[in-house]
Amino acid sequence: MTTLKVNTIETAPEASKASLEQSVKAFGMLPGLHGVLASSPETLEAYKSLHGLFSNTSFNEEELTVVWQTINVEHECHYCVPAHTGIANMMKVNPDLTEALRNREPMTSDKLQVLHEFTLKVVRNRGHVTQGDLNTFYAAGYEEKQVLEVILGVSQKVISNYTNHIANTPVDSAFQKFVWEAQTL
Repeated sequence: MTTLKVNTIETAPEASKASLEQSVKAFGMLPGLHGVLASSPETLEAYKSLHGLFSNTSFNEEELTVVWQTINVEHECHYCVPAHTGIANMMKVNPDLTEALRNREPMTSDKLQVLHEFTLKVVRNRGHVTQGDLNTFYAAGYEEKQVLEVILGVSQKVISNYTNHIANTPVDSAFQKFVWEAQTL
């Protein structure tokens, strides 16, 4: 098992301390992922910037959750699936959608199913999608803007998912009730 240091504000590099203090103000705690990322102030800043940018895309709360959780589940991230389950609850996302995502079940609407499938194709094929994939995505009501926004979401989640795999980041106590294990396919 691999691990990386989970910094506190006190143990973090000086260049990460202000960012960690902002995290505590925003979340009421220091998320373990932020503590790990703090060892590289640049990576912490990149992750938080991508999170902010992706959160402000044209996607609504359900669509944000579909992109985040589709990637988290596909990457089998033990930390991000419970964290984003809690975040989805805070955003008042339909719990049926959240459970469908966690359990690799069909989405709660056709449009969300298309978003889920397109996101999976982007992740699994490393961005190599077909014109047919794009046409299906567009027919569901999405546009080129959302293609690029899915890629932005993937960028954010690669940082967090891969970090959590290497760090074996402990799930924060606030998200313990949402602990998740990957299903064997």
